[in-house]
Amino acid sequence: MPTGQQVRPLLIAAVSTALVFGLLAVFVASSPQWPRIQATFFGPEQMRASFPQVLRGFWLNMRIFAIGQVAILVLALLVAVARSLTGPVAAPLRIGAVVFIDLLRGVPSLLLILLFGFGIPALQLPGLGRSSLLWGTVALILSYSAYTAEVYRSGMIAVHDSQRAAAKALGLSQWQSLRYAVVPQAVRNVTPALLNGAVSLQKDVVLLSVIGAREAVREAQIYTAGTFNYSSYVVAALLFLLASVPLARFTDWYTRRDQLRRLQRAF
Repeated sequence: MPTGQQVRPLLIAAVSTALVFGLLAVFVASSPQWPRIQATFFGPEQMRASFPQVLRGFWLNMRIFAIGQVAILVLALLVAVARSLTGPVAAPLRIGAVVFIDLLRGVPSLLLILLFGFGIPALQLPGLGRSSLLWGTVALILSYSAYTAEVYRSGMIAVHDSQRAAAKALGLSQWQSLRYAVVPQAVRNVTPALLNGAVSLQKDVVLLSVIGAREAVREAQIYTAGTFNYSSYVVAALLFLLASVPLARFTDWYTRRDQLRRLQRAF
């Protein structure tokens, strides 16, 4: 049961927040330009009419995001493990991982999507798909995997050397040490960063619109081109907020819980 001392700050925060946002809403709504802004960006009829079209495109965004996120987590972990291997035998894997990360992290995601989405289908090579959406998604996965691999690697570096030494003392091989001692701790260390990456990916899927994918933003653009009204973009923005805000709040909650867990472990 919350005490009075705990309830009072919550009430003050709620009242002050409602007051500030209420005054802001009154100021915006009383502006002489508000009717024009409302008609251009918040037209109820246009929002209602464009909603099914934009929602259909948003469903494509969510499918690409789900598939891409799983592929990124797996591929990035493999690259990070390859880069962390030691010894001369593992040199080709290590060098390959470094080249993969340097190349794909150094090129803008949009440029990769254009290269893959338009370039590979234009080759018309036998056995390769010719879907721009497919290759654009592959480009997005590769680009994000390069960044995520470095996130994984930072988690591996954060694992204390004594963990590796203990695994070696138990007779575990390098691969077994990574599998049972290093990687589980590394993943736990970087989970908040991985969740932030998921939030970013969920938004960056819209980059695929440049190669003609009819996702939410592209559908909104098509509607706007026929009506010269921007309410469909607001519909798309609201859909993205509905997906990204809960994920962002979950990330905040997990980060706080992780910090608390680390503090408890320290004491």
